Amino acid sequence: MIGSTILIPTSAVTEGVNKTELTQHSGCNEVRVATLNVFGALDDWPARREVMVPGFEALRPDLVALQEVVATPDYNQAYDLLGDDYHIVHHSERESDGRGISIASRWPITDVHELALKDVASRPAGFACSSMIVEVQTPAPIGRLLFANHLPDWQLTHEYEREQQTITAARFIENLVGDERVHVAVAGDLNATPDAATIRFWTGKQSLGDLSVCYRDAWASTYPDEPGHTFTPDNYLTTTGDGGDWALELGRRIDYILVRCTDHGPTLDITDCQRLFDQTVDGVWASDHFGVTADLSATTPSGRSVP
Repeated sequence: MIGSTILIPTSAVTEGVNKTELTQHSGCNEVRVATLNVFGALDDWPARREVMVPGFEALRPDLVALQEVVATPDYNQAYDLLGDDYHIVHHSERESDGRGISIASRWPITDVHELALKDVASRPAGFACSSMIVEVQTPAPIGRLLFANHLPDWQLTHEYEREQQTITAARFIENLVGDERVHVAVAGDLNATPDAATIRFWTGKQSLGDLSVCYRDAWASTYPDEPGHTFTPDNYLTTTGDGGDWALELGRRIDYILVRCTDHGPTLDITDCQRLFDQTVDGVWASDHFGVTADLSATTPSGRSVP
């Protein structure tokens, strides 16, 4: 464990417009997870905020992984977006403008673990790549749950670095789980496509180093024949926004929600998965990435408890 974070409660005014169609949240038996690369406060942030705030209010996620979200002594962007219904923690590794990763939970966070991923990379990451795992005690029947926000190197040429960073995060999670039955969800901007070694590793299709794990990919399990791009030239912020150096971008799925499996499958059933903020509102994109949101259930489709 490297460092720790502090819960700093603040509040924000939100207004709701339902723009997301998902199954209704069913309380203690189900957890709604969301992940989004917020794109900091770049490119007309006030207009983008007016898209995000009502979108999150309508979605009402229980756990949220945010990347490139600003946290400074003067501005807490996560609280500005989500309001005071959440416990929010920030990784201590930040960019000069305060951007980094943060996690929000409707339930109390009982422990926080930070990983500084650039420490295990062979080439400079050039940004605040990091992982953070929180432990949340959700109501029964789900109970103890680990939720990870993972942001490895972004460069197209850095798959080797992403491999080392992914091994570090996955091994840390496995050590936390031990021999217990613990629910684990990993979310974030993983900066790799489904055919990359790191995603193949997460989803149990190959090992890395001396480690193998298996996680169920929420999007792929829901829409196996749909590419589900989350970083695409259809979004003008990708190609022409403040950070848009991607004029030749073809479109990729690089944002994920993953559910850890035991030997017989995931410990939570993925009942729904959608892209988040994948349409403009009055011509405004929320971010240069589309987010992902998924509903996870402790019950199988037949009504039994997940084995």
